[in-house]
Amino acid sequence: MPLPKPPATKAALLTPTDFEAQAAPRTDKKSLKPAAAAEPATATLNLYDESATVAAPVKAAPKAPPVSSAMPVKAASRAAEPRPRARKPRAEGPPKLFVLDTNVLMHDPMSLFRFEEHDIFLPMITLEELDGHKKGMSEVARNARQASRELDALATDASFDPKNGIPLAKTGHKDAGGKLFFQTTLLNIKLPDGLPQGKADNQILGVVQSLREQHAGREVVLVSKDINMRVKARALGLAAEDYFNDKVLEDGDLLYTGVLQLPGDFWERHGKTMESWQQGGQTFYRISGPMVPALMVNQFVYLESPGAAALYARVTEITGKTAVLKTLKDYSSAKNSVWGVSARNREQNFALNLLMDPECDFVSLTGTAGTGKTLMTLASGLSQVLDDRRYTEIIVTRVTVPVGEDIGFLPGTEEEKMGPWMGALDDNLEVLARGDGSAGEWGRAATQDLVRSKIKIKSLNFMRGRTFLNKFVLIDEAQNLTPKQMKTLITRAGPGTKIVCLGNLAQIDTPYLTEGSSGLTYAVDRFKGWPHSGHVMLARGERSRLADFASEVL
Repeated sequence: MPLPKPPATKAALLTPTDFEAQAAPRTDKKSLKPAAAAEPATATLNLYDESATVAAPVKAAPKAPPVSSAMPVKAASRAAEPRPRARKPRAEGPPKLFVLDTNVLMHDPMSLFRFEEHDIFLPMITLEELDGHKKGMSEVARNARQASRELDALATDASFDPKNGIPLAKTGHKDAGGKLFFQTTLLNIKLPDGLPQGKADNQILGVVQSLREQHAGREVVLVSKDINMRVKARALGLAAEDYFNDKVLEDGDLLYTGVLQLPGDFWERHGKTMESWQQGGQTFYRISGPMVPALMVNQFVYLESPGAAALYARVTEITGKTAVLKTLKDYSSAKNSVWGVSARNREQNFALNLLMDPECDFVSLTGTAGTGKTLMTLASGLSQVLDDRRYTEIIVTRVTVPVGEDIGFLPGTEEEKMGPWMGALDDNLEVLARGDGSAGEWGRAATQDLVRSKIKIKSLNFMRGRTFLNKFVLIDEAQNLTPKQMKTLITRAGPGTKIVCLGNLAQIDTPYLTEGSSGLTYAVDRFKGWPHSGHVMLARGERSRLADFASEVL
């Protein structure tokens, strides 16, 4: 098929004859009548067709209407192509105007870009407070400096008009569809006489009230992490909200448990299409059915029914609509004990299968006090360091957040300073080093020295820039870590390193952290389904009947 003549002038359009000649042949419609005379290449396209004014006879079942000749050919060709759907705003009406408190920026420097199509207003007192907190080496100071850098990148263009706002998407954050407004004029602030005018929080409340009067048809909302400020705002009749974007989950009960109970009719529904084979002393099952979409790699499944053998397995592979289940090693038996420790319940058996698996690089264990998290982790670490020689040593670290009042500075080296924080480690090592007494007092002391030489206690403050090679890293009390601290620790892992995170989400001591925003919750949610990670939520305590009863009723 010959190509049409090249255009002779700039922005020239194809003639209808040339356009129809290049189109695909139509089998279901009548061929169009050829044009009476071909127009020169330099002529413009006639957008009006006189034949379209002739009335056509009405049919009982009309076909799809042809493309009107009143539409430009270029536009008609685009109409047939699938267009990307425009993103609909979640809220109806005009976009909201969010007034950010200083603590929101210091909590999350990227909060400027988390409000989708809505606009953001920053009072000048917010910038003043941000400037006052930027000095120091704390997490708050680092976030304040990061927030200042983001604001500087947005306001570098000298041509922007503060009254029209700065597009938040100009620095590459495409999800932010709103604009950023700064307070450039003195607003008429009218607050009750009982509120001191000089306090920063009250000045921000006055800005919110003034903006609500200026923008009567628009919703103005104060966003603050300060509970008392939100209470004061609502007492004045102002809309106030918490900043929720830092929360991974709205409800802690929705956290991935890593364990799934199979339905009672599992064998009846999947037995006909199931394949099974044995390899290395373990049984594998390949299933296909309605349960596969609900499964994740390294998730544990179990089926306990009276009068039948129980099934305990782990999902090792998911391919399309099929999944492979692998039976577990029974660590509840004394012959399979790990450094003298045996599993006392179902979840502990699941946890030991993860801890002893060399292909599992990241393991997270959660549970209430006394569920055996630290004891099992230390036992599996010592077994793989001293018996299997899989790792060179165990590195233990934790966040130094006191439960009560701080006792002050601690003397000594880094390991000596971390000693008071590692009481749980000493208690569990005492249990693991307790033998049958046949080696005598000297043998027991030598064993403790050998075990101690393979365990290094490190502070979290000096982890930046380190790389761990062939280490077994234990992060205790991980519920007190922020998501940034958790990322800093996990990215220290080098080749052959295994990281185990332990924590109880009901015992968070770090200020401003909740179950939904904890770094442990963040890691569990992000790592679920990865083939080299696993998570188990331990359900039953095994410390003592007193500890179990106290964790339930207190």
